[in-house]
Amino acid sequence: MNIRSREIELPSYAKLVCVLLSLVIIVYGLHELQGLLIPLVFAILFSVLLFPLVQRLENWGVPRILAIVICLLLALGALTALFWGVSVQISSFSEVIPQFVKRGSQYIDSIQTFADEQLNIDRKRQVAEIKKYLNQALAEGGTILTTTLLATTSILTNLFLVLLFAFFFLLYRDFFRSFFYKVFDDTRRSKIDDVMSGIYEVVKDYLAGLVLVILIIGTLMTVGLLILGVDYAVFFGFFGACLVLIPYFGISMGSLLPAAYTLVTQDNPLKALGVIGVFLFVQTLEGNFITPYIVGSKVSINPLAAIVVLILWENVWGLPGLILALPMTAIIKVIFDSVEALKPYGFVIGEAEKPRPPIKNLQELADQLPKRAKKVGKVEEKN
Repeated sequence: MNIRSREIELPSYAKLVCVLLSLVIIVYGLHELQGLLIPLVFAILFSVLLFPLVQRLENWGVPRILAIVICLLLALGALTALFWGVSVQISSFSEVIPQFVKRGSQYIDSIQTFADEQLNIDRKRQVAEIKKYLNQALAEGGTILTTTLLATTSILTNLFLVLLFAFFFLLYRDFFRSFFYKVFDDTRRSKIDDVMSGIYEVVKDYLAGLVLVILIIGTLMTVGLLILGVDYAVFFGFFGACLVLIPYFGISMGSLLPAAYTLVTQDNPLKALGVIGVFLFVQTLEGNFITPYIVGSKVSINPLAAIVVLILWENVWGLPGLILALPMTAIIKVIFDSVEALKPYGFVIGEAEKPRPPIKNLQELADQLPKRAKKVGKVEEKN
């Protein structure tokens, strides 16, 4: 007795319920497993960044394991040098702490005077409120310190996991390719290779473009701060540039620290406004010219989709989600564009096509038809 398998056709509302339940389960799983998934995603991006150097060493005859270890040590050395430079800059701020405290006290005193004279809030009430909030801050100080220590420990643990995962991704890259061949055995291997190559290219181009954007933005902001005469201009400039990892808001957030430092350490408050102006000007250049021309051509995601995925991934993974939102969405778009049933979703994520000018009348259409026919004929002759 032969039993033919038939696909069960569900009504539209049942399909919608299944899709929504699947999305809820996926989002919940992503949130609950973020301790594992975030280092994995960072390790994938890190592996893509190191792969060209690893491949170059292998072509020179270096064994794969040794080539990977050399690249990881070089990357770890670069990260250590970066953290050391940042710590040196931060430690040098201790020299200006007395001046910072003195100027801060002056500003607090002027605010109290203004509140007393203009808003009729006497100083005794102000002091009482300050003591209340100070006691609350002291009471929460232990919790804040504990949270900071745990966060530092978590960062170090995740860094170790990222390096470990990156080592195995680079070591077993051929093994993982064979795994995808077996999973999608009904798909041509050339098709799988094209998808994997597309993912690699978009991630590589995004990371390379991002590094170039950080260098350009850091240089521009450093020059602007030097013109204003702000101390530690290089540190503040490249600190703000690194915050471009948080799209749309990062550079604006980066202006708060140098503006506050300038406001407290220098006599002219207009310089603090000048610092904010420099950051906002560079952010305008970054959003409209620098990033679209350097990164935007590699990661074709329209602004609306970018804002939506930023909010989505921030709610799922927090700050790491903001950093990883765009590259992960670019990877998803490559996959969507490669699957026939998912192409509409890849289309809606990508850049909007420029609409063609409408044809006003039939005569204009008749005039255009011979031109289009000639173009088609030329293409056929070339082929």
